[in-house]
Amino acid sequence: MPSTPALILASTSRYRRELLERFKIPFQTVSPEVDETPEPGERPADLAMRLALAKAQAVARHHPDAVVIGSDQVADVDGEAVGKPGTHERAVAQLTRMSGRQIVFQTAVAVVISRQGFAEARLAPVTVTFRALTPADIEHYLRLEQPYDCAGSAKCETLGISLLEAIDSDDPTALIGLPLIRTAALMRAAGLDPLHAHQVLSP
Repeated sequence: MPSTPALILASTSRYRRELLERFKIPFQTVSPEVDETPEPGERPADLAMRLALAKAQAVARHHPDAVVIGSDQVADVDGEAVGKPGTHERAVAQLTRMSGRQIVFQTAVAVVISRQGFAEARLAPVTVTFRALTPADIEHYLRLEQPYDCAGSAKCETLGISLLEAIDSDDPTALIGLPLIRTAALMRAAGLDPLHAHQVLSP
């Protein structure tokens, strides 16, 4: 009987790792080492899709038999891609810009099996309504949470939820960074059904 291919998450994000652990399937994490610079005129949704696929493909090149999952998230603000702030000042600017507005977080996931030539990606947009935030709200939140590694500076799974009025999504974990409904569908299409894969996977 052939061994089940290894499952690899092409990410070192602890948020994505914790989400994928919900499937209760052993997996490895590998940094994809992909340049995330947007191309000139590239729309946020297209950027998220391109990077999710590029991350999975970058890791799959070194693990051709593995089922490799890549994901990316970009905040879409007036058609402009807004990524991880990296610094306090940029996070202040991002949240100030998003205060009192609806923002679409474009989250994409891709699954690649290099040797089989399987490579598919899907988009899971999430519409987020921010409440009106005062400068004090923003400053206090950032000092407590320090969400500088999150696109748009808001961690909805923790204190960032207090910045929001509403979240509209058909894939509830997409805003955290990995849309599990779409991930499961892509894994099934690749031949690894999360519901029936609870055995030790081959390395």
